[in-house]
Amino acid sequence: MNLINEEKHYNTLANYYLYKYHKKVAKISLNAGFSCPNKDGTKGRGGCTYCSKLGSGDFAGNPTKSLKEQFLEVKEQIAKKWPDTLYIPYLQANTNTYGSIEKLTRVYNELLDLDENVCQISIATRADCLEDEKIELLDTLNKKIPVQIELGLQTANEKTAKNINRGSSNIELIDAVSRLRNKNIEVVIHIINGLPGETDEDMLNTIDFINKLDIQGIKIHSLCVLKNTQMGDDYLKNPFKLQTLDEYVDITIRQIRRLRGDIIIHRLSADAALDDLIAPLWTRKKLVVMNEIDKKMRKFNYYQADQFCNGHSS
Repeated sequence: MNLINEEKHYNTLANYYLYKYHKKVAKISLNAGFSCPNKDGTKGRGGCTYCSKLGSGDFAGNPTKSLKEQFLEVKEQIAKKWPDTLYIPYLQANTNTYGSIEKLTRVYNELLDLDENVCQISIATRADCLEDEKIELLDTLNKKIPVQIELGLQTANEKTAKNINRGSSNIELIDAVSRLRNKNIEVVIHIINGLPGETDEDMLNTIDFINKLDIQGIKIHSLCVLKNTQMGDDYLKNPFKLQTLDEYVDITIRQIRRLRGDIIIHRLSADAALDDLIAPLWTRKKLVVMNEIDKKMRKFNYYQADQFCNGHSS
């Protein structure tokens, strides 16, 4: 599948959904009130060092409200602008396969009943929270409606992963992707550029690692240092070097050029609650970041996968 055009020199999510569903598709972030084994002591305490107090679900719904209420609040606003829209409910906050099978079954069934225009569902989780019985549950769900699982890798560098307290291994992620794909469940991987101590080579190696996996999508995020996080506290005490906008644009373009051509790019920047953002301040301007990437790729005639060769740069 090649969705590249003169405007976007890579496979965008908007074009992918238009190709797949022939309509505009809106993703609605929801909060089902799950926790995380990297926070409650099962795997660790405090979570990943960069993770916000809301479990990276800062723009998800209010967990004190039902999933239906959260969904309809956002849908009402979207429908005013785009009446003929399909929807993807997205369980975003924390680890959304971390719970009993009974709880997961109840929550996932709620997603099925949200709206007649729901075309698929998306679930963010961790590679170490996908036991076989949960894969079977997702398989059952996937036979009713397409399921997309989002997994946080962030980096393929195990040393960096330890430093950010990721709490799960690359091997666990490889295994989870394999078992999900055996059930024909779509997989999207999250990575973060600019993690403390990471070099350009590290970030490119993460793409090489991903290229070897049977995944369908990727989200590339810029690092956001946030208040009330371990990384934020460390930064305020002893500021470390952060990427400039130009540095982020340059390495992200190099990653896109190296990325396998069939992978859909879901995201090229990060969102952070402005009140919580410590640095870098250029991440506030999401559209500027995306426009700078697009402009440079057009200017130099760069394309996704134009440096891909069997998982390595040509």
